[in-house]
Amino acid sequence: MTKTNTDNKTEERKNRFTGQSIMLTKDESIIHDRIFINELGATIEDKEAGIDGTSKLWDKVRADINWFRQHNAEAYMVLLD
Repeated sequence: MTKTNTDNKTEERKNRFTGQSIMLTKDESIIHDRIFINELGATIEDKEAGIDGTSKLWDKVRADINWFRQHNAEAYMVLLD
């Protein structure tokens, strides 16, 4: 897959720790948001189970983070690294 088209970058996202922002495409923003939705769900599931790292949602979080590494390394570095 090639780099995403920069003409369609209409969605701003910010790093929750640094405040640095970057523009994403609609599809990239959905994947970015899904990372944090699944992270929250996984954290809740782990807390209910009493064991960290047991939720299957962590696999989805990692898969979406890896997607950014492969398809938009700049956004990965700004938002997720």
